[in-house]
Amino acid sequence: MSLRLRILAMFAAVLAAALAVAGAGLWRASAGGVDALVQGGMLAGFGLAGLMTGLWYLFDRNLARPIERLAGALRTGHLPDAAEARHLADLGPAAHDAALARQRSDEALARALQDHAAELAREKAGLESILADFGAGAVMADAQGRVIFYNASAARLLPGLALDRALDRHLQTGALVAARQRLAAGAAATDLTCLTAQGMRLSGRLRAMTGQDEGGLLLILRDRAVERPAPRQTLEALRRHAATLVPMLDALDGPIPEALAQAIRAEGQGLAQATRHLSQILASDAPAATASLAELGAGLRMEESPPVILAVDAAAVNALLLALDARLRDAGLDPVLRVRPDQGDQLGLLLEWQGAPVPIDRLESWLTDAPDPGQPTTSGAEILAIHGTGIWPETEGATARLVMPLTMAPDAQEGAGVTYDFALAGRGAASSRLADLTCVVFDTETTGLTDRDRIVQIAGLRLARGRLTGERFETLVNPGRPIPPASTAIHGITDAMVADAPDLAAALTAFQHFCDDAVLVAHNAPFDMGFLRRAQAETGARFDNRVLDTVALSAMIWGQSAVHSLDALTERLGITIPAEARHTAMGDTIATAEAFLRLVPALEAKGITLFEEALIQARRHRRLIADANLLDPAR
Repeated sequence: MSLRLRILAMFAAVLAAALAVAGAGLWRASAGGVDALVQGGMLAGFGLAGLMTGLWYLFDRNLARPIERLAGALRTGHLPDAAEARHLADLGPAAHDAALARQRSDEALARALQDHAAELAREKAGLESILADFGAGAVMADAQGRVIFYNASAARLLPGLALDRALDRHLQTGALVAARQRLAAGAAATDLTCLTAQGMRLSGRLRAMTGQDEGGLLLILRDRAVERPAPRQTLEALRRHAATLVPMLDALDGPIPEALAQAIRAEGQGLAQATRHLSQILASDAPAATASLAELGAGLRMEESPPVILAVDAAAVNALLLALDARLRDAGLDPVLRVRPDQGDQLGLLLEWQGAPVPIDRLESWLTDAPDPGQPTTSGAEILAIHGTGIWPETEGATARLVMPLTMAPDAQEGAGVTYDFALAGRGAASSRLADLTCVVFDTETTGLTDRDRIVQIAGLRLARGRLTGERFETLVNPGRPIPPASTAIHGITDAMVADAPDLAAALTAFQHFCDDAVLVAHNAPFDMGFLRRAQAETGARFDNRVLDTVALSAMIWGQSAVHSLDALTERLGITIPAEARHTAMGDTIATAEAFLRLVPALEAKGITLFEEALIQARRHRRLIADANLLDPAR
């Protein structure tokens, strides 16, 4: 039967039943008497009420609910469930065909754009690799001073740097204001020295951006060179200690008196300290370039080495090592390059062989040559001096080696990329469009489900303008109490895993800094926000952020009667959560973020485009889920 005939048959059946009920009521009333009349009226009234309730139930179950779910499936671009639409006659198959046609159209469009997208991806990868290896910190800000681009070096120099965050929050503003004034006076670019919010001194160059982002800024930052005490003072200290030590040594004709021995030791320690200080000053002139051990050992026989980055000029040091290796091989030796840890941030490079050691005078003669063809006037000794280091022979049994200590680059990471979204510059500063929001999607794992339980893990992902930025936060949390076995069985976190983790105050303070003023997004947000806000008195971390709940957003699309668990929502949206990631803070956060990104276009298709509109709609589903924006921090 068609849908119209089904509805006609339903109403015909209801009409027949109503007439039968009315007839039964009249028949009972015809028996005469007041009691019979009352009973006939009650029979007719209750009978008709039951019929209307049954009619509403049939319409709600077989028409209203399936239509809501059908509309949700169509808005999200997924094929509707045929079983749910079985009472809608041809409407179910028609919706299925429409969704299938849309999927095929989307696939055809994706194939048409694939070649062009691949070319753009190659260009993007090339740009990112160039900017990621750019030695200085690079930060771009739009006309309102919000960060729209930064690279890995900038993230190291300015901890907490994030997209859509004011640059002024990371630098003390005096130097920036003065530099902007110089730009306003007509300078195309200007140098500046500035302090970070943590008090670190940096040198930089500020340039005004032109073209599409008129009024934007490009800031290039470098570690400021160590403020040198006058090297003359250090050299004078060396001269003074040496001048005192020499006559002491000349006076040694017999046994050394104890007082003289102590004086020699004191002067020797002073000489060593002054030499070390001079080495630190010379090391401040070392190149700002960095290189991996693989770059330094190119062309040499080298044992497997750790993936560390050193603060060296790869070309010069590699050329020096190759020259020394060639000299050793000419002498019939077979050296191999190895590494060993040294004091502090030092790493020792060892050219090692079996055989006799190299005399120091021969090594000194080798260092007078210029090993790097690109620097024909720079000797090996000068290369060492430029890097603030040296090289010397050592022996250990039958093993001989040349030792060269080098400095590891601070916080260097191979393959570190850049983080950017240039489109932020074209977005209104106060935009509340769902597609424009800067959000942090997050999830927590806890010791249990009551108000007295504690957080044991928290994770977050940052979104800007409808895409993941790559910025993430994840930490275990020491709850200060044992984790119940029943909770460990769910999320897999044990007492041993959190023993050395930060406490709640440290973890939530760091997470608050990560969130800043972003909109917080969570699945079943009242649960997670409750833990954050109840901890305010203990940690001092306030979370007054605006909140969106994917449970409420799901209800706006599929109706309140559908199941809105995270598993059900991700299944409807075609999102797969790996079994090992489910019930982990980051695993559930990734799934929630993907769901949120797919829900936003569906909400826009329904006319819900602004945060305020989503909030109004969410409050209509208060029977399903509470509004996390109205939670009392004191509870």
